[in-house]
Amino acid sequence: MPKHKALAEGLALVFQGIAHLNSTFPNRKFTVDGRLVGDIGEIIASLEYDVMLDEVSQPLYDGVSSDGKRVQVKATFKDSLTFKGTPDYFLGFKLFPDGNYEEIYNGPGSIIYDRYAHRRGIGTTLLSFPNVVLKQLSSAVAPGSRVRKRDMQADEDGHEDMQSARHDIICI
Repeated sequence: MPKHKALAEGLALVFQGIAHLNSTFPNRKFTVDGRLVGDIGEIIASLEYDVMLDEVSQPLYDGVSSDGKRVQVKATFKDSLTFKGTPDYFLGFKLFPDGNYEEIYNGPGSIIYDRYAHRRGIGTTLLSFPNVVLKQLSSAVAPGSRVRKRDMQADEDGHEDMQSARHDIICI
């Protein structure tokens, strides 16, 4: 089974289980968060982007791009992403229960750091920032300062063909 399809089918099963638990135990709210979500984001990064994941988790980054820069990957089902250190690249995704994802931020971690330099704990404490602001910051990042998508092609002028904002994990 292709890895993209396995990931989408696995997510469907996870959400089916969550729906079952929520209906069986209405006094509790079962959510998908924590390590599972982060691991899904890292898998998307390794399948779709120029990121080689580290075999052993590192505290401030998850992998390395082919140009040797460290990449921190974050994912969420919510409307904000977390940020702690200042990685060379920060790659953030919003995930959806149907197996789709949206790239929220792709670019240097220093841009996020600079935008929120006034926040107490920036660079040392795990802070949460709104996806809408991160998308605005990301839209100003030059194509050459992003983690390249594996299937992106550059035209003769060096401009990358940007795909739609929301991507399907499933390859059909």
